Amino acid sequence: MKLILASASPRRAKILAAAGIPFEIRTAVMDESHLGDETPEKMVERLAREKANAVARVGNFSGPHIILGADTVVVADGEILGKPGDAAAARLMLQTLQGCEHRVITGFALLRTLDGRIHSGYETTRVWFSGMAEAEIDAYVATNEPLDKAGAYAIQGIAGRYISRIEGCYFNVVGLPLASVWEAMKDLGWPTP
Repeated sequence: MKLILASASPRRAKILAAAGIPFEIRTAVMDESHLGDETPEKMVERLAREKANAVARVGNFSGPHIILGADTVVVADGEILGKPGDAAAARLMLQTLQGCEHRVITGFALLRTLDGRIHSGYETTRVWFSGMAEAEIDAYVATNEPLDKAGAYAIQGIAGRYISRIEGCYFNVVGLPLASVWEAMKDLGWPTP
């Protein structure tokens, strides 16, 4: 059985590699817009399922495969913060997160290609962000680290110095709730030692 990661995220790839899970990457370009009536939880789970299904449709799979789709958002004061479009948007997101708690929600979907069975869900981690001076925000944005991250920060990078506490899965904040994904993989027949 092979695992296909339906994501271009280097962070998700690093998590899987560090956990000793072999995989290959295949991605599909798709619209990741929020639908007006959906909760952040429903949105990330829907997008994860759509990513897995999109790769399944274009893939040429022989033999058993599991396709893993995932999507992560940050929610602060009821507002969904995805990836910032530019440095100005990153600065605004970081100002929003200052000195407060927010939630990081990652949806995941695993699709077994042999029969189309899908196991999906989401994980939520609460994160407390310390205050940053305006000069710290500017210096951080100048590193470009925030530009491709939901909420404009990377807990595993420079921004880690501003995270005072988390409640829940650390890997979820990085972009993939590893323990939940592993359990779903086993449920779909992934071989274990």
